[in-house]
Amino acid sequence: MREVIIYTKPGCPYCASAKEHYAKQGIEFTEINVFAVEGAQAKALELADGKRMVPVIVDNGKVQVGFGGG
Repeated sequence: MREVIIYTKPGCPYCASAKEHYAKQGIEFTEINVFAVEGAQAKALELADGKRMVPVIVDNGKVQVGFGGG
């Protein structure tokens, strides 16, 4: 089963685009707000090699930092 996790922050247009992209394809994902979930910001930074950027998308173990569209 495909596992997708999207680390986001409120008001981020790139995060919204990423979520819309996966939703339109019918791909279920888990959204984690880096400001609302304890430890999420540190985890997102770790996955993104220290880049302070969202979204951080983990799709079946493959990490993508940022989202440029569908």
